[in-house]
Amino acid sequence: VSEKSRSENITKVLYPNDNVFEGKELRLKQEYFFVTATVQDIVRRFKKTHDSFDAFPDKVAIQLNDTHPAITIPDLMRILIDIEELDWDKAWDITVKTCGYTNHTVMPEALEKWPVSLFEKVLPRHMQIVYEINRRFLEELAKKHPGNDALLRELSIIEEGSDKKVRMANLAIIGSHSVNGVAALHTEILKKDVFNSFYVNWPEKFNNKTNGITQRRWLKLCNPGLSTLINDTIGDGWAKDLFQLRQLIPYADDASFRQKWMAIKHDNKVFLAKYILSHN
Repeated sequence: VSEKSRSENITKVLYPNDNVFEGKELRLKQEYFFVTATVQDIVRRFKKTHDSFDAFPDKVAIQLNDTHPAITIPDLMRILIDIEELDWDKAWDITVKTCGYTNHTVMPEALEKWPVSLFEKVLPRHMQIVYEINRRFLEELAKKHPGNDALLRELSIIEEGSDKKVRMANLAIIGSHSVNGVAALHTEILKKDVFNSFYVNWPEKFNNKTNGITQRRWLKLCNPGLSTLINDTIGDGWAKDLFQLRQLIPYADDASFRQKWMAIKHDNKVFLAKYILSHN
């Protein structure tokens, strides 16, 4: 019974208290469990229709939302090397081209650091792979900046000290082809401050994706009446450039436009009411 209870903790307790060692260990196990379940399923499905992994980055995109799923990088490497028997360089090229990293906040909880001792205990093979990723990365960095030991220490995946830690944000950046913030100002903070040294050396990796509605889904698909009114008023360019909706501002004072707008809202509510009545 106790064994069953322990195994269920992996999926039963969301965001366990990581102020104590047991909580930290459970959290790391959870992150790995969800990541490897996903990655193994992706690989399984991909192999159904492909005999090699050459097209993997063209068919698969794995987006790391903050650092919580950053174990994806060494786990995909583990699968490609240990199970699929690819060589390191091929596996690394596939991994980097497949993974992208979104940083949602610069708060510490989104920039995880795991004690090396814990990481080695829970994921010994992954720790070996992280060490090798770091060794190769630092070798390349030393060639670009000979003698700059401070830069190597700053960008290393391993934070040195009495209690060595694995910097998951550094791992996510090094193992991804794209790094983005979620607002223009936020991305500038990442580039100029939080990840400045990474940005200076690999500016092509950094880009911005502003959070907000997907207009093609939430207007064109879900609200055809409103979408048609907007098209008739300012054209259809807004579907690819949301900022064109600013052209609607002058129509706020147009009584005829306002009347059409309110009629569409009313018709949608009538449609919803009929739907609820017939389905519930």
